This record gives sequence, structure tokens and C-alpha cells, in this order.
Amino acid sequence: MTSRSGDTPTQGRAPFRQYFGFLLRGTGLRALPLSLALAFLAASLTPSLMPRGAVLQGVLGGIVMGVGYALGVVMLAAWAYLGLPHAGARRLAILRLSVLAPAAVLLLWCLASVARWQSSVREAVGMTPVDTTHGWTILGLAVLLFATLLGVGRAVLWAFDAIRRRLFPIMPVRVANVAGAVLVAFLVLVITRDGVVGFLLRSADEAFAEAAAFFDADVPPPPGVLASGSTASLVDWEAMGVEGRDFVMRGPDRDGIAAFTGRPAMAPIRVYVGREQAETPQERAAVALAELIRVGGFDRATMVIAMPTGTGWLDPGATAPLEYLLGGDIATVSVQYSYLNSPLALIFETESGPEQSVALMRAVTGYWRDLDPDTRPRLFLHGLSLGAWSSMQAVDLFEMVNDPIDGALWAGPPFPSRLWQNATARRDPGSPYVLPVVGDGRLVRFVDQREAISSEGWGAMRVVFLQYASDPIVFYEPGAAFRKPEWMKEPPGQGVSPLVRWIPVVTMLQLALDMAIATSVPDGHGHNYIAEDYITAWVAVLGIEDWEPSDLHRLRDHCRLGRGEGCGIDTRP
Repeated sequence: MTSRSGDTPTQGRAPFRQYFGFLLRGTGLRALPLSLALAFLAASLTPSLMPRGAVLQGVLGGIVMGVGYALGVVMLAAWAYLGLPHAGARRLAILRLSVLAPAAVLLLWCLASVARWQSSVREAVGMTPVDTTHGWTILGLAVLLFATLLGVGRAVLWAFDAIRRRLFPIMPVRVANVAGAVLVAFLVLVITRDGVVGFLLRSADEAFAEAAAFFDADVPPPPGVLASGSTASLVDWEAMGVEGRDFVMRGPDRDGIAAFTGRPAMAPIRVYVGREQAETPQERAAVALAELIRVGGFDRATMVIAMPTGTGWLDPGATAPLEYLLGGDIATVSVQYSYLNSPLALIFETESGPEQSVALMRAVTGYWRDLDPDTRPRLFLHGLSLGAWSSMQAVDLFEMVNDPIDGALWAGPPFPSRLWQNATARRDPGSPYVLPVVGDGRLVRFVDQREAISSEGWGAMRVVFLQYASDPIVFYEPGAAFRKPEWMKEPPGQGVSPLVRWIPVVTMLQLALDMAIATSVPDGHGHNYIAEDYITAWVAVLGIEDWEPSDLHRLRDHCRLGRGEGCGIDTRP
């Protein structure tokens, strides 16, 4: 029977079998794809921003092998499709040896160099070097994962071939091919994102939500009537979640601040609304505003709208030093939007953070703008990681032209952040990509862990980005698969190994893994931002001039324990 396209089913079936048939036959492996898989595995052993142990390196190697093999398969299919000549048996054997042997030698050399490469990364972030990295373990895990991925790939191709052949009797061959590809792609999407992955994420989210409701029954709500979650509060204590309860219960109190500064102090105000408080972002924002009004937040000299990370966590290293610097005359408000950690929330709950940030920003600024500009509090934005990204999404520069907020401090801004991207793109020629200089610095400045920034020369609004050169959350680039990132064209920044090199495709995958382990390094590197560096940034954002350098050094020493625990662990009365 002849199909309407002019091709018989046999003719339509032949190209697929010709180009990809070897993938459906047992363990058939071709030299070119296999050599690319080995070369990619070798390249994955080179250093990147984060140090990798044997298990993580093996997992990365297996994934990279799969990518290299797939590229080789596509190249062979393209060669066959173009009708280019095939080599004879003897020449083919020589060609196989000529591509496989160099790849194997390269892999062995890279395995022998892993310890040196990983030690360079570890030393850059303040970790001890390693003598060995268990090369055989890496190789075994990589090959095992590669074999698994190869089996999955063959199953997908088998499904495509089976579906399209069943469609030949009822539609033209080319249409059957396209329909088969679409159906298989749909099935893969349903099984992965909406099936297995979706189920796991929903289960994780529900588990985190239930876990957030469980806490030590001996810890009652705070007794003070001005505390969020108290019996007089508009915020439900149980709905606040673990991170919210920890935020409002811990931190410097009035007596602690006064004892440290030697000046009269006020009790800092912390308002936190948990995700379980209400169904919608707008309802949660309304509760937060009402609670702010109830506790007198708008009577303070300074107010901060702080967006938490995906789990609802607020960095004590950012909030506690701020309360010391301002003598407690500050109100901080935050609303939870997720239970997932930031990378998962960014991928699978992309809109939850921005929606909550916009709702909270509109609620608070709407009330704030109606107050007397001479007596209302100065208003600042803050966020770390996904909190920074969500906070930036709520900034509407057109609304701020006539009545701007006073500033913002965003730490570890994720690479998709548009305001961060725009500011970085406007950097002065010659200024480093990891620490840009933007114009005269009246609006935007960047700071890392190396040096302070001046409190002078600012305009009406002050924006500071705190970022570490070794933070892959900030400096990941999807385009690194095809072009060298800008920061790799410059001398390595603080905490970055001088041995880092760009390799097409592989570097992008390395940086993707780096994002997942960005907090596995010591504080002050990667995605671990510390109180000492927040202090430097807050001084510039707030324009603080009544603290002597010696007192700032003393505050840094006081807060040096981890991420602010030294200055924020006292339980509120």
C-alpha cells in the first residue's frame, strides 16, 4: 500500500532504522559517540567553582557522558542523512582506533589530575587540599549512570519507532513520524515533570508543610503583646512555620543592643506571616500590613521589607547586625511563599515568590506613601538568594520616579534577576564582571568580601548587590554551553581557582551542579553570605555615619560566629 505522501511505509521506516537502528540493537555502540562520551567525561573532571567529591563527580561524569554520546549519535545520523560515503572495513577499524585511543588517554590523564584540580578549588575557598579523589569510584559511578541513561534513551527511541509504525496505516509517513515524536515527547513530559517529578515535589511540599506545623510543644507563643504570634497578634503562631517562629523569637533584644552599643535602644520589631496563614498572596500581605500597623511598625525610623528564601528562612546574619546598627529603631516584615528550597522553588514554583513579593510590596508601600514624608520611616528592601530575586520582581521603577523607596540590599542575586542583569550590563569598561562599577555609583554599587564601599556620593535611592565571585547561583550562565562567560575572561575573583577553564557544553553542566552544592563550602564563599559582609553593605545602604570604625570592627567580631548567630541568638523575652 502506498501512502498519500508518495512513500511506502517501508520507505518511511528505513531512514530511522538506517540512522538510529544501532541504538535499538542490543549493546551496539559506535566509536564516535563513545569517544565523545569518554572525552566529555574527561572534561567534566576539570575544576569549576565548587569542590566536588567522588560521588558527585561520578554523577556529573555519567550525565556528561550521556550528553557527549547523544551528540555523537546526532553527528552519525547527520552523516548518514547527507548520504556521505562510508569507510571500508579496514579503514573503519583504523578510524575507530584513532578516535577511541586519544579519548581514553585523555580520560586517564584527567583522572590522574583530579586531586590537583580539586585541591586548587578547595584552597581557593579556604578548605584543606586532598591527596586523592578515588578515581576508580568516579569512573565506576559515571559508567553505571551512563549505562542507565543509555538504556532510558533506547527505550524512548523504541517507543517512538513503535508508535510511528502503528500510525503508518492511517496517515502519511512523514505525518506519522512527526506525530510519533510529539506523542513520545508528551509521554516523557507527563511521566517526568507531571508524573514522577511532580509527585515527588508535591509530596515534599506537603511533608515540609506538615513538618512546619510540628514544633516543641514546650515553646509557647511569645508573651509580649507586640510580638507576632502572641495571643494579641493577628498572626497565627502555629501557621507561622518553623522558620517564622525562629525569626520572631531569636535576635538581639533592647537590653542586648543597649549593652553592646552603650546607648539607649528600642526593641526591634519583627513581623512574619507564614504561608499557612491564608490561601492567597494578597490575603497574607494584608495580614502582614495589619500586623505592622498594630505593633507600630510605621512609627519606627526604618522599615525593611525582607523576602525569605524558598524555605521561608531569613538570614540572621543580615537582620541581627542591622538591628544593632540602628539601635533597635527598626521594623522588619516578611511573608513566606514556599516550603521548597530555593533551587526547587525557582524551577517548579517560579511565580510563587514574585507574586508574594508584589502583593507585600503593594500593601506596605500603598500605606507608607499616604504617610507624611517627613515622619514616615525610611523604607528598604532586602532578600537573599531566591528572596533577592523575588524582591527585585516587585520593584516598579515607574512607580518610584516621584516617590522612591530609600534603597535595597540584595545578596546572592540569582542569575535570572533582571535588575541585576541590567546593572551588570551597564558596568564601566575595565571594571570586573564579578564586581562592576556602574557610572558614578549614585544608584547602584556592588560589594564582595574583600573591601568596603563608601557611604558618600549616593543619590536619593541606594541599591547594593552583595555577591561573591565563587557563587554559582549568581554567575551561572546557560549560554556557557556555547560561549565563554564574561567572568572567565578575567583574572579569577576571590575564592575562584586559577585553574578553571571554559569547555563547551561541559562548563554549563559543571556550573549547574555547582548551584546545587553552592552552600557546601565554608562561610564567606559560594552562596554562604556572612554577617561581616552584610555589615559593610548595610552601612553603605543606610548611610550610617555615627558608628566609629572601631565600633564596626567590634560588631563584626561580635557577629563573626557563623551567619550572625553571635549577634542574634538571644531569645526574646
